[in-house]
Amino acid sequence: MKSTHREEGGAREPQAGRLIVVGASAGGVEAVTRLLAHLPGDLPAAIAVVVHHPVEHLSRLASVLARAGRLPASDARDGEVLRPGHVLVAASAHHLVIVDGRARLLDSARVNMVRPAIDPLFQSAALDFGPRLVAVVLSGTSNDGSAGLVAVRHAGGVAVVQDPAYAAYAEMPWHALDEAGADYVVPLRDMPTLLDTLVRQG
Repeated sequence: MKSTHREEGGAREPQAGRLIVVGASAGGVEAVTRLLAHLPGDLPAAIAVVVHHPVEHLSRLASVLARAGRLPASDARDGEVLRPGHVLVAASAHHLVIVDGRARLLDSARVNMVRPAIDPLFQSAALDFGPRLVAVVLSGTSNDGSAGLVAVRHAGGVAVVQDPAYAAYAEMPWHALDEAGADYVVPLRDMPTLLDTLVRQG
């Protein structure tokens, strides 16, 4: 039975039973936009996204992603419940982590020299969702996300890495593969179908 969450006004919405977490850096805005553009509107999983950006700059990624495809996207709010078919984006200058099926925003120290960072999202989601988690590493220029991907795989989650040969910046996918390995290594064009299939299994 799916758990539910009462929104303001008394309506109840299903809480996500599955979660996709996505991490990227350089070249990531385009990669995440292309990924979301081809995901179905009835995706039975929540999505949480971290893309590196300078702390001093306000991120407009959520508004970009909201226009990209059929899934609503917004900046994550502290305490917000994860809902199927909704995309939550790490807010500027805050780490996004997952605790008890909710987004939490942390104004803590930088991780891997950045905030928001990918590792805190992946590691917290692994603890919270375990085998109900799919983690995705896309284009980027650091090793952020690699330690998180290790945690995902240890928790029984699924690791998906963009094929470095097709990434705008291959360093982040290569680090992920070297340090964590992956269950699937695919070009971006094949990723929407793969993710949709994975979150509908079981």
